Amino acid sequence: MQIVHAKRALTADGWQSDLEIRINTAGLIDFVGPFSRPPSHLTALLLPAPVNLHSHTFQRAMAGLTEARGPDPQDSFWSWRRLMYRFLDQLTPDHVEAIAAQVFMEMLEAGYGAVAEFHYLHHAKGGTPYDNVAEMSERIVAAAIETGIGLTLLPVLYQFGGCDKRPLSGGQRRFGNDVERFRQLHDVATAYVAHSPEDFTIGVAPHSLRAVDPDGFHAILENAVSGPIHMHLAEQMAEVDEVLAHREARPSEWLLANQEIDARWCLIHCTQMTQAETAALAHSDAIVGLCPITESSLGDGIFNGTDFVRAGGKLGFGSDSNIHISLFDEMKTFEYSQRLRDRSRAALASLDKSTGRALFDAAAMGGAQAGGRKSGRIEVGAHADLIGLDDDNEWLSNRLGDLLLDSLIFGGGGKSCIRDVWSAGRHVVKEGRHLQRDAIVKRFKDTMYVLETGI
Repeated sequence: MQIVHAKRALTADGWQSDLEIRINTAGLIDFVGPFSRPPSHLTALLLPAPVNLHSHTFQRAMAGLTEARGPDPQDSFWSWRRLMYRFLDQLTPDHVEAIAAQVFMEMLEAGYGAVAEFHYLHHAKGGTPYDNVAEMSERIVAAAIETGIGLTLLPVLYQFGGCDKRPLSGGQRRFGNDVERFRQLHDVATAYVAHSPEDFTIGVAPHSLRAVDPDGFHAILENAVSGPIHMHLAEQMAEVDEVLAHREARPSEWLLANQEIDARWCLIHCTQMTQAETAALAHSDAIVGLCPITESSLGDGIFNGTDFVRAGGKLGFGSDSNIHISLFDEMKTFEYSQRLRDRSRAALASLDKSTGRALFDAAAMGGAQAGGRKSGRIEVGAHADLIGLDDDNEWLSNRLGDLLLDSLIFGGGGKSCIRDVWSAGRHVVKEGRHLQRDAIVKRFKDTMYVLETGI
C-alpha cells in the first residue's frame, strides 16, 4: 500500500485540498479522501497522468536527421517518408528495444502514465519474418516492462503501397503482412501482453485506407471483439485525393459509411477534413488522436479543433514521431494552431473551463478512452496513473485551480515542475528523473552511434 498526500489535487470531483490517495498492490486507487494515515509520499500538486495515444517509438532515432531541404522545392511529408524507409532498414530488434526504452522513459518524465504504441515495424530487412513472427512486438513489450510505463500495444496491419494495391517496396516491406500472417502475429503478441503487468492491453490498428483494403478491414475487425482500434485518417491531401479516386469518397466519408465507428476507435491526425466531415466524426463517439508537434514538423495541416469540440467531439494527444516528447507542449501547440488559423484567443476555452483545463481534461479522458485504460481520473477503482508536481517555483508561483494548468501548459516550464510519476502504482519517476535513466540513456547512445555511422 502506498499513501500519497497532496496539498492540491485535480480529482474526478474537481480541485481538492489536503487529499490522501491510497494505492493498493494492484496499482489501483482504493481511497480518495481527507488525511487519515501517515503518508509514504508528499506532493504539492497531483494530476492524473494521461495516456500518450499515438507513438512510433523507432522514429525517435531520426530526430534532427530530416531538417535539410532536398532538391525538390516541394519537399514535404512524402520526402520525409522516403528517408524514414531508408533509415529503418538498419534497425535490428536490439536497436528497436533500446530506442523504445529511451522513448518510454522520456514519456514518463514528461508526465505520460501510459502509451498506445502504433507498432508497424514487424519484420527483418526486405520483409523477411523473424523466426518469431512477433519478435518486434516482444521487444516493445520488454521495453515497456523495463521502464514501467503502461502499454496498449497496437499491432498494425499494412498490406499495400496504395489504394491501387501496389506491392510494398523498399522499407515498407518490413511492415507488410497479409491477413493470415497478421492474425498469427497478433495472436503471439497477445500472449506476450497477457504475461505482462495486468494493466497492459492489446488492440488492433489497420494502418490507413491506403494500406489496407476493404477485405482486410473486414477480416481483422471480425476478430477484434475487444480492445481499441486505431487508424491514421486524412493526414495529407495526397492521401485524400488517392482515396477519393479509388473509393469515390473522401477518407472520413468512406470510413463512416462503411464501418461502425464507436468509442473503441481512435482516428489519428484528421487534419484534412471538411466541416461536414468534422461534425459527423464528432457524433461518432470515436477519439481523434492529435499529434500537433509531429503534424507541425511534417506540415500536415491544422485539425478543425474548435468546430469538432463544439460539436461534442472528443480528442486526446500523442507524440507520434517522438522528435520532441512533451505532454504540455503538445497541448499548447494544438491551441496555438487554432489561434493562428482563426486569429483568435483562448480557442478551446469555454464559459466554465479555462483553456488549460479544457485541454488537460481532453488529454486525460480522451487518452484513457483511446488506450482502453481505466485512467485519466483520480478516483477509486482507477489505475494510479499520477503526476506529482512542485508548485513553489517561478512557473507556478503557488497559483490555485485552473490557473495551475494554464501556467503549466502556456508558461513554458511545465516539464521542469514534474517531480514524480506513477504508472498503475509503479513509482518510476522520482525527483524528476526516471529510476533507470542512466542505464537506458547509455544503451540508447550506444545504439545511436552504431546507427549514425551506418547512415
